[in-house]
Parts: sequence; C-alpha cells; structure tokens
Amino acid sequence: MATEIDGVDWRSVCPISSALDVLGDKWSLLIIRDLLIHGPRTYSDFLASPEHIATNILASRLKLLTSLKLIERANPQATARNNAFQLTESGTALRPVLEGLARWAQSHLKDQHRSMASIS
Repeated sequence: MATEIDGVDWRSVCPISSALDVLGDKWSLLIIRDLLIHGPRTYSDFLASPEHIATNILASRLKLLTSLKLIERANPQATARNNAFQLTESGTALRPVLEGLARWAQSHLKDQHRSMASIS
C-alpha cells in the first residue's frame, strides 16, 4: 500500500523501490550529478544544463530533494534569488551510485550510443 510522506508517494517497503521513488526520474539524478561535478549551483545554472529541464520540473525537483535533505541552500539566510543549492552529506553519499551508473553505461551502452562522453 502506497503512503505519501514529504511529497513522495512511497509505493513499497522495498529499499530499491523506495530509492527509485526519489531518484527514479532522470531530473533528480541530473541535479545530483551537476552538484557532484560542479559544486553549488543556482537555479539558473541548472536551467543552463544541456538537458534543458523545464522550469516547473526543476522547481518541483529542487523542492523534493530539499525536503528529503539531499540538497540544501548554500546560504539559508539569503534570498532565494541567486542562492545556490549544495549537496548535504546524504546527497554526497550518492556519488558511488552515480559513478557506478556511469561505469555501467560506458561498458554496456557505448555501442548503442557512440557519441556518449567518456568518464574519467
């Protein structure tokens, strides 16, 4: 039975399902990716990413990731405009997960997506 807490519709008690409830859409993972690679980013920085996230989706994902304490405002006392987001300890702990996804893609998708960027 699904329950909604903090804006997440938890579909199951399974840990993998629960992780996918939060990170199962590409936008959440790309926000985390940008913060891991570039450090603190503003709303405008996210909008400038090559994937072209829509403003309403970006606002929704930032709110969700903040409510789940994966990201936070770099300066909580400053106004929202131009205030950067940064990863929390919990968000930073996703680094090996994203690195694993990148390694898997490099090993198993490179033949289908020949222009895929290489990872270091």
